[in-house]
Amino acid sequence: MTEAELPENTQSSTESKDGEKASIDDPSFRVPLEESKYESTNEFKAPTPKDPQKPPSEANLAQILEVALQDLTEKRIALEGELADLSERKSQIEKEFKTSFSGQSDAIARRVKGFQDYLTGALQDLAQSAEQLELISQPVMLSPSPLDKSQEAISNQPVETSTAIAETFKPDEELIRTCLEQFRKEPDFYADPWKLRRSLEPKDIELLEDWFFNMGGRGAQPSRGNRSKNVLVASGLIAILGELYGDQFQVLVLASQPERLGEWRRGLQDALGLSREDFGPNSGIVLFERADGLIEKADRLEERDEVPVIIIDAAEKGVEIPILQFPIWLAFAASPQEIYLDEEII
Repeated sequence: MTEAELPENTQSSTESKDGEKASIDDPSFRVPLEESKYESTNEFKAPTPKDPQKPPSEANLAQILEVALQDLTEKRIALEGELADLSERKSQIEKEFKTSFSGQSDAIARRVKGFQDYLTGALQDLAQSAEQLELISQPVMLSPSPLDKSQEAISNQPVETSTAIAETFKPDEELIRTCLEQFRKEPDFYADPWKLRRSLEPKDIELLEDWFFNMGGRGAQPSRGNRSKNVLVASGLIAILGELYGDQFQVLVLASQPERLGEWRRGLQDALGLSREDFGPNSGIVLFERADGLIEKADRLEERDEVPVIIIDAAEKGVEIPILQFPIWLAFAASPQEIYLDEEII
């Protein structure tokens, strides 16, 4: 567009107050012209870009973190409470377990097993006794009293000389020592019944030597510390007596509780290779809970010219006086500590 084509008002507006014309090429003139043009027309508007999504402010972010932290704190407190309850429950269960069952299961199992073995053997013994019961009374035979004999007859009787107790087994010393030497060797697990299938320690050998040669087969010996070792020593003694007397002896074991008798039965079966038939009133080994029944049985054996071999458990508090009259008996003397432990277990 030329200067001549410009409207009049535009030309007049270019004149200065002092009548001078401003040049169109002058920058001071061109800028106001453009501004007025854009301001006077409503058709042109500068494009406004869309505002991008604004990120959350710091206040909103802090509020979100605070809510999340509070939630985690509440969950942590709840978990800690549950852990405390579980720990308390665990401690209570462990306490109840220790006070009710710990250390008792083994003792209860041994008591039940011992009582079962003893009850089975007792019922078998009762059945055998019932079968041999004599229903017809035997006539009573009266023998003349020694007081009826005259003094002359008494004086004519030969005087019997008794050997010292310590020399009872002197004639069989060589055989006994041979057996003791065999017991020192390796155990023979396939030996015949009534033969010792285990080996003995030197202290066990010394105990048997003292009992045979110094005590003459009658007396008490210190316990070996527990019932299992005492049963092993008694098994060696029974094996030696079997070599000396053959079938002419019977072993009588005295223990005042079924559990202890059960341990004796199992120990003798293992050490001597015995079976259940070897335990009974008419078998090789008889078990007794009371001393009076043992004494009565020993008297009947002597009447039949058989040898009763009496073995007394270490848990017994003493030896009945009538037992002292029999020729062969062995009592194990337990220490106070051993008695205390045995009573505590049972």
